[in-house]
Amino acid sequence: MPRLTPLRRQILEKVFLKAGCVFSHQSSSHRVHTHAGTPRPVVFPAYREVPVFIIEKNPKTAGIGRDEFLRLLSEV
Repeated sequence: MPRLTPLRRQILEKVFLKAGCVFSHQSSSHRVHTHAGTPRPVVFPAYREVPVFIIEKNPKTAGIGRDEFLRLLSEV
C-alpha cells in the first residue's frame, strides 16, 4: 500500500465529493461534509495542506475503505 502524505485541501475535498459526500457548511476554519448513511459528518480543516492523521481518520468516518479512498484519489 502506498504511504499517505499531506494533501491539498482542494484535492481532498474532490475525493470526498466523488465518494458521495455533500458540502454542508464551513464553521470558522473547518469544512463540514455529510455522507448518507453515516451518523457523523466528515470534518477537515480549510488549511492549505491537510495533515496525514486527518486524512487517515476521515475515510473511516465516511464509511470509505482505504482501497476505495486510494482509488478515488488516483482518479482526482
